[in-house]
Amino acid sequence: MTEPRPDEPPGPSEAPGSPGGSPGSPGDELTRLAALHGVATSYSPSPGRTVTASATAVVAALAALDVDASTPAAARAALTARERERGERLLPPTVVCWLGPADRPTGGPATDSVTGGDPAAEADAGLPPAALAGLPAGTRLDVETERGETRSWVQGVDGTVRLDSLPPGVHRLTATAPDGRAGQAHLIAAPPRLPTPAGRSYGLLVQLYSLLSHRSWGMGDLGDLAELSGWAGRALGAGFVQVNPLHAAVPGPPADPSPYRPSSRRFPDPVHLRVEDVPEFAYVEDQDRLRPLPERAGRLRAAVLDEGALIDRDAVWELKREALELVRRVPLGPGRRAAYADFLAGQGRALEDHATWYALAEVHGSDWSRWPEGLRDPRSTETARARAALADRVDFHSWLAWLTDAQLTAAQRTAREAGMGIGIVHDLAVGVHPGGADAWAQRDHFAAGMSVGAPPDAFNARGQDWGLPPWRPDRLAASGYAPFRRLLRALFRYAGALRIDHVMGLFRLWWIPQGLPPTEGTYVRYDAEAMLAVLVLEASRAGAVVIGEDLGTVEPGVRETLDRRGVLGTSVLWFERDWEGSGRPLPPERWRADCLATATTHDLPSTAARLTGEHVELRHRLGLLTRPLEEERAEAAADTSEWLALLAELGLLRGTDGGAGGCAEEAGIQAVHRFLLRTPARMIGLWLPDTVGDRRPQNLPGTWDQYPNWRLPVADADGRPVTLEGLAASPRLHALTDVLRADARVAPGDAG
Repeated sequence: MTEPRPDEPPGPSEAPGSPGGSPGSPGDELTRLAALHGVATSYSPSPGRTVTASATAVVAALAALDVDASTPAAARAALTARERERGERLLPPTVVCWLGPADRPTGGPATDSVTGGDPAAEADAGLPPAALAGLPAGTRLDVETERGETRSWVQGVDGTVRLDSLPPGVHRLTATAPDGRAGQAHLIAAPPRLPTPAGRSYGLLVQLYSLLSHRSWGMGDLGDLAELSGWAGRALGAGFVQVNPLHAAVPGPPADPSPYRPSSRRFPDPVHLRVEDVPEFAYVEDQDRLRPLPERAGRLRAAVLDEGALIDRDAVWELKREALELVRRVPLGPGRRAAYADFLAGQGRALEDHATWYALAEVHGSDWSRWPEGLRDPRSTETARARAALADRVDFHSWLAWLTDAQLTAAQRTAREAGMGIGIVHDLAVGVHPGGADAWAQRDHFAAGMSVGAPPDAFNARGQDWGLPPWRPDRLAASGYAPFRRLLRALFRYAGALRIDHVMGLFRLWWIPQGLPPTEGTYVRYDAEAMLAVLVLEASRAGAVVIGEDLGTVEPGVRETLDRRGVLGTSVLWFERDWEGSGRPLPPERWRADCLATATTHDLPSTAARLTGEHVELRHRLGLLTRPLEEERAEAAADTSEWLALLAELGLLRGTDGGAGGCAEEAGIQAVHRFLLRTPARMIGLWLPDTVGDRRPQNLPGTWDQYPNWRLPVADADGRPVTLEGLAASPRLHALTDVLRADARVAPGDAG
């Protein structure tokens, strides 16, 4: 979810100071009540400007948190109850303890999780969380660790306590005051930050579905991912391969092709399976039914590669599902049977719910809100009966999850064995489809009647509605962030690194009430300290790197907080300018080091399109420009010219004198990546389509059916699809990767 401008236009209701004075703005009591629940009554899109949220949005957000503020009297009663509850409780639902030195992050108010401590004490392990500072002297603190061990401390006379020798994990904290009052909380004990990646590396960025090989069944699959990783690690010296989210999709037809609106983020999509790599495939007895399927898959592949057809995931899944139904008839051997049983036991209720939703969707459709009422509750008696009646289908979808998990794990193993320091970088989408498996299984943790999006900005004056229900911060805190912990643990099973889309969502999200436009939303804050503690804890356990997509308008202090905890940022060349000064391209030595630096992303024009101006022409053809074509052309050309001038000044443009347009373009792309190597960035990302001059973006924000988003194969400068085998043989690709290989280990500033 990238936002390509750092500035925003005036919002719907601006105020020069504090909220409450403009028509429809929240009153004082509503403002106080909203603050206690982390609901914003105003926000600052840029320094010096405050935009007031509508009272309608604030009241609706509170209602989604089960807080009635529909009338002044109701708001007053809710405020009194909330203040009384906060005053009486000994502990908040979740407490965070950082296990070592780190600067205390700055940021907005917490909601239901209290964190931090005295910054001067942070140099010591087991710093005292702020939530414990106000406990009466003599309060006994008992911690039951994840391993069932019990440790105890007593609050000192000075109101402090040191939780020393506390192991990392999510523990149970009980506080007993001298007057007999008691309280319990989840205690997240986390390392202070993630370790910095060793050295610097470059890697490939690719949308997996777009990477077809001569073995693909009409779209890129996990066999292709393993093949790409093994080749890139050994032959190209790459340190990682980053892919799009591989989350389980809402089943079609038609399936939503966007990987950023999945049914479930907890389990991967079996459409990515390489069917022939399932061990039991070789033993299918019904060859008369099996044999035609790869042949039909070959025709699908040929249609995409040779006839200009779009990738059709519904057609691909229809073939794979039919083949997998046959493969499933082959009995598992004892070892495979034991491995499957272990997987079922390890995934527990989460997998059972996931598979149950897919089994029910086969009968009742893929939107659980339209199912018979009794089946809308995953814990109902009706659902239990349906699960038993559909036991075979539930097992089928559980088996698919196991197979996909195994091939993902194999791809990461292949990448590491090929010498990659990181391996596969997986992508975590912002949220899930409201009618999908996660929203059904975890319905109590999602805010009913709300959708996540973005407020108005320079790129979209009407704002954005992504159609994703948000998590409730209060329910997350009450559970000790269990859904987030389980989600991360599932992804880290097979990820060398994790990219978090719209990482600012760990701090706050723009909630839009159902039926209202995005302009009528408001921010709801999450306890970023608790979310980050869980993230650091789980990533540390997995030995994984974390990359936050922090492009566009970012709340002050967010990037600093993420950096403090070891979360890398994302820097895209065309957006890196001296915004607080001259506005000119930012010299490489002024870039941040702790980031993934790239020339483009899946939501942006390819580098070839940017250099030639073809991205403007595309938007013009689709009627997406908001200004005259000549103005857009002139601005784009001026932007590109400034960057080319800097590249030339640094001596990075080579081989362009007297060359043809194609040669100049290729030299420009190489120069852009030489520039990235001049920065101190720890990770350099190479967009795979850039290696062959692809002009087309994979996704064009602001379009739906006007453009084939998420359905294009990697192609060359003339639009001809290029297979994985073709990429491996491409002189243009090798010329570009040779630049990165030659310079990747040179000290920043000396490259080129």
